[in-house]
Amino acid sequence: MDTIHLLPDSVANQIAAGEVIQRPASVVKELVENAVDAGAKRIDIIAVDAGRTSLQVIDDGKGMSETDARMAFERHATSKILEAADLFTLTTMGFRGEALPSIASVAQVELTTRMADQDLGTHLVLEGSRIVSQEPTACAVGANFLIKNLFFNVPARRKFLKSNQTELSNISSELDRIVLVHPDIAFTFKHGDTTLLNLTPSTLKQRISSVFGSRLSDNLLPLEVTTPMVSICGFVGKPESSRKRGAQQFFFVNNRYMRHPYFHRAVQEAFARLIPSDEQVPYFIYLDVPPAEIDVNIHPTKTEIKFENELAIWQILLAAVREALGRFNAIPTIDFDTEGRPADIPVFNPLDPATTARVPQPKVHVDTTYNPFRPTPDPSPQGGESWRTDGFSAPKNKVPRNWESLYQDLSQPEDQLPSLTGGGGGGSFLQFIGTYILTPSPDGLMFIDQHRAHIRVLYDRYMSQLESAPLPSQRYLFPEVMELTAADAATFVEVEPQLQRFGFDVNDLGGGTISIVGYPSGFEGIDIQRLLTELLAAAADRGTLTAEQLFGQMALTMARAAAIPVGQVLSQTEMSDLVAQLFASPSPNYTPDGHLIVSILPQDTIENLFK
Repeated sequence: MDTIHLLPDSVANQIAAGEVIQRPASVVKELVENAVDAGAKRIDIIAVDAGRTSLQVIDDGKGMSETDARMAFERHATSKILEAADLFTLTTMGFRGEALPSIASVAQVELTTRMADQDLGTHLVLEGSRIVSQEPTACAVGANFLIKNLFFNVPARRKFLKSNQTELSNISSELDRIVLVHPDIAFTFKHGDTTLLNLTPSTLKQRISSVFGSRLSDNLLPLEVTTPMVSICGFVGKPESSRKRGAQQFFFVNNRYMRHPYFHRAVQEAFARLIPSDEQVPYFIYLDVPPAEIDVNIHPTKTEIKFENELAIWQILLAAVREALGRFNAIPTIDFDTEGRPADIPVFNPLDPATTARVPQPKVHVDTTYNPFRPTPDPSPQGGESWRTDGFSAPKNKVPRNWESLYQDLSQPEDQLPSLTGGGGGGSFLQFIGTYILTPSPDGLMFIDQHRAHIRVLYDRYMSQLESAPLPSQRYLFPEVMELTAADAATFVEVEPQLQRFGFDVNDLGGGTISIVGYPSGFEGIDIQRLLTELLAAAADRGTLTAEQLFGQMALTMARAAAIPVGQVLSQTEMSDLVAQLFASPSPNYTPDGHLIVSILPQDTIENLFK
């Protein structure tokens, strides 16, 4: 008996939908890209229950005829290409002919469309890939897609959708990738009665400002280079705009969004030694290459693209970013060109009586009691001189007191030395290059990363305090107003109660704007708006996090912001207190995100250095 058979089209479409249509954001992406390909100048998106109940995309493009409206929902039916060779000259966003049949296989679809040369349009209704009805209707030129009850016939897929705010944030992220490529198109995005996006045709810089706020656009440097192989333009952030999380980073090639870790490393390489290694800068980079030299047909979502000359483009991109930084003096330099500039110090003219009357005659002061052979007391408090290798060192022929104390500690019995389980003990501490705290241990010489140690201490403190009561808040004299992106605004609604527990007093003013009335006590001098952005970015990653894990992630972000910075010199008392608090933690060896805090250089290794 034969066992191999063809799958019905409805089943094949559902299998394809598993790759193309993963969530409501995927539907928005496919429909909006089709509207762009149709030449639309205005696109409206309306969502109800973050797309669970309905999604509507309306455009004023060229529309479809009655026959095309039916054919558009057949598998591999497309107007974008005719033969295989067209794959190497693609200029449209879509080309496979899979999106509409995939959507129709897992949702109830209504399409109303009309072409400009027709008096009547077509109203088409489908349900689970099956055409329910088709009839003529009066409508505007363009297309109006209404997608209802997504995954109504695939309960398992619908069950795994995240919360409304998470799905809404994903929709906003997909829209960001499209609106940034087409600043000449007007977009609106409404969720229920709330307008999250209202964009008019503008320049690229204005579009970035409209989507992400003027604060980000003010910190962008223009980027532009043209070569026979690739043309690169766009904007890259200044070093001071770097952040640990939530940096807006976009690559586009031939007006198509892409993910490209290799090119991302080129941008990071250009900022080496300008920003901390664990931070990233925002960028909006547009590449234009001949279509025959890229392959966009390697992934169903078309966000992974293969380049023929990847290494050469990497080098051109690195040089372009460095040139942008240098051209706008983002890299600190010594300026020797002072010709034609006003002098910083006024010239003294002894012949000018007005000048001589104002300037007192210099006098020489001599300390007659000075004795060069008299010993000078050590000015460092408690012998807490920091041992550094950044150009500041102890005078020659003089042993730093830290080394003397360290030698004494190493000579003590082992039961009096500090240990990993017993805390920092009573010995002296030594700070190395403003980053590591050194102290003896029974097994050798202990190194403690002061920044990570303080993160561990603060994280434990926040989590302990939050179990009993919210963190105390410090109020602003004048509230700060902060603009949020559509994605951040959706996330803010969801995590606002958690922000209140962390000590933030924030009011939603509507339209993606919030008012910061208060902030957590102890965060004076910290950029609160930047901290809030990083907290919202951490919360946006909650797709795989439980509520408790989300709380811990936000506490970790707060601890990173308030921790002792790398390079800060500490006194003996400060080091002693920090180490004592660290080893009072139930997990002193690692940060909450798994980074090593404590490391020991074994005594045997030290002794072998002198053999």
